[in-house]
Amino acid sequence: MTDHADHPWTDGTLSPRERAVALVGAMTPQQKIAQLHGAMETIDISAFAEAATTMTEEQMEEFVATIRIDRHVKGDEDLGIPRLRVTNGPVGVGMGDGTPSPPATALPMTIGVAASFDPELATAYGDIIGSECVHLGQHVLEGPGLCLHRLPNGGRNFEYFSEDPYLTGVMGVQVTKAIQSHDVIAMAKHYVVNDQEIERMRANIEVDEHVLREMYLLPFEMACKDGEVASIMSAYNRVRGTYASENRYLLHTVLREDWGWEGYVQSDFWALHSAAPSLSAGLDLEMPDGKWYNEANLTSALMDHTLEMATVDRALVRRFTQMFRFDQFGKPYAPTEIPAAAHGEVSRRIGADMAVLLKNDTQRLPLPAETGKVLIVGMEKFAAKACQGGGGSSRVIPLYTVDPLPGTQDVLAELGSSSTVELVVVERDLSNLDEAAAAASAADTVLIMAGSIATEGADTPTPEMPFDQDTMVAALLEAAPDAVVVLKNSSPVMLPWIDSASTVIETWNQGAEDGHTVADLLWGVRAPSGKLPTTYAARLEDLMHHDDPVRYPGTDEGDGFPTMRYTEGLRVGYRWFQAEGIAPLYPFGHGLTYTSFDVADVALSSATVAADAPLTVTARVTNTGDRTGAEVVQVYLGVPVDGQPPKRLVGFAKTALEPGESATVEIAVDPAATHHPFSVWDYATGGFRIMPGEYTVFVGTSSEDTPNAFTVTAP
Repeated sequence: MTDHADHPWTDGTLSPRERAVALVGAMTPQQKIAQLHGAMETIDISAFAEAATTMTEEQMEEFVATIRIDRHVKGDEDLGIPRLRVTNGPVGVGMGDGTPSPPATALPMTIGVAASFDPELATAYGDIIGSECVHLGQHVLEGPGLCLHRLPNGGRNFEYFSEDPYLTGVMGVQVTKAIQSHDVIAMAKHYVVNDQEIERMRANIEVDEHVLREMYLLPFEMACKDGEVASIMSAYNRVRGTYASENRYLLHTVLREDWGWEGYVQSDFWALHSAAPSLSAGLDLEMPDGKWYNEANLTSALMDHTLEMATVDRALVRRFTQMFRFDQFGKPYAPTEIPAAAHGEVSRRIGADMAVLLKNDTQRLPLPAETGKVLIVGMEKFAAKACQGGGGSSRVIPLYTVDPLPGTQDVLAELGSSSTVELVVVERDLSNLDEAAAAASAADTVLIMAGSIATEGADTPTPEMPFDQDTMVAALLEAAPDAVVVLKNSSPVMLPWIDSASTVIETWNQGAEDGHTVADLLWGVRAPSGKLPTTYAARLEDLMHHDDPVRYPGTDEGDGFPTMRYTEGLRVGYRWFQAEGIAPLYPFGHGLTYTSFDVADVALSSATVAADAPLTVTARVTNTGDRTGAEVVQVYLGVPVDGQPPKRLVGFAKTALEPGESATVEIAVDPAATHHPFSVWDYATGGFRIMPGEYTVFVGTSSEDTPNAFTVTAP
């Protein structure tokens, strides 16, 4: 179609918005409505959800694999509108358009991206996802996920980054930019406060405005302003009594008026509960079907003026603008083969940089190449299989997987080692635990592999490893006290046996390259350099929501649905532990490596906060050990305002150094940045404001290890 006079939206000299306006102007009402919703036949989602509650984990995986999810909006050949193909994320190219979903690289979980504290790694992660979307002919990737780890047992923590809004925002921006560099629309989700899965389609969240702005909206603001994310997905839950999908304050006032964002909003699947109210509030695209945005409903609403055609046009212009922005009109659907080996190598590399060495008291790690008889022991999902976490719609069908036994054998062979490797699988009912312990006591090197795999749609009852793995780990440590405990978790868990273990490494759910990545770490082919993106608590009683149903799982306040009140305010994660004076087991930002570092000559560029001038922190980092490694210098801020927690993360920098090498790192903390590092939400002005007073700048290598403190003044 090349006749620009008859079809001006095909004129590439026009701006994306001008083309979108021209296209919408040429459409009939019926054509417009057909473009407002997905093409899947409507199903009874309530019946599906009810059935899901009775399924085992294995049954759920099998069931999800059989569901046909038509994740697309139909094209219009007469108008030249392509079929908009949508695939899930954000841990790789997940459930795509149709069944079977196309295989892709099963990447490590998003929580690991944040654990890297490395924006360049986040870029590499997003680059793989964006590239594979192109290979598979997909236009939209539903990710990144930007909700916070408010609770350690949140079912989708694996696909969210962190408990900290700034760290989440930094990583989310980098992933977004990388995905969209491939002309693929990224979709930040789930907007907003979908921080837990319990009753997610009914629950109501009550949260104060300053908490919403300073914590839960902040990563989305960064994605909109810094990442220029093209799309946002609305959440299932209610926010202050109104469903997120029809919450005009969130969808219009915040996104459009306050942030000036120009993308489009898509519903989470079956998240709509109305037609005209949702569309008028700013929900632009219903997925995956037309239960509400169908011709009958919208024609009726147009006739009685509960909906205006201008509102319909607005929704379409927003989406078409982004499609034109990324040149998605006129491209043929021509999937190509994913370079599985090349992408797997990237996954293997970045997966190692995410791992967090929690404990290495006896310097057991890294293991020597010759380490005798090696025993891998644990339950099947963690010791025998590549730990591909993330149940639900974001699950990736892997192109291939590397299990722990062959992966370890591969790495030992690469090292020229004559060590042998055996595997003992512990049954879920622990019926063969005695035999496993005997095997452990007879081995030279014991690798205990344990963990958790979370899933969309359900929170874990408590943040503990399932199937009584703590009993298993304790028994195996008794049999082999110098065993290495390899954790493969979706989210932080309790570690009741920690005092009996000398060596513990958190590798997260690594995906396809699990076997290689973990062995690389254990034998020192790569050194762990991750830092905890979420706090590990010492006791269940120390958690913010413990014995407080108002905070979680919510209470019925007479409406028939649960309401969760975020009465903890800004005290989430490390902020909770510090504000309450509770010592965590392992703090936010903690992580060891195979060498040692000295952070010295820490200085600030100014003792005064100026709204138009960044404050620069400099520090001299020296690798004082005998192995290559990386350290993360972290900057926290104490804000002199009542109700603020002791510290908030405002900057960080990761640097890799050879033994004996030094480098100076610079971390700019800009008061005008989109994460508002020095500001608090001011109810009087309805905006962020730097309050006068003395602020404390803390510099160190974790939220608890900040020996350098400076006072700066805001006039």
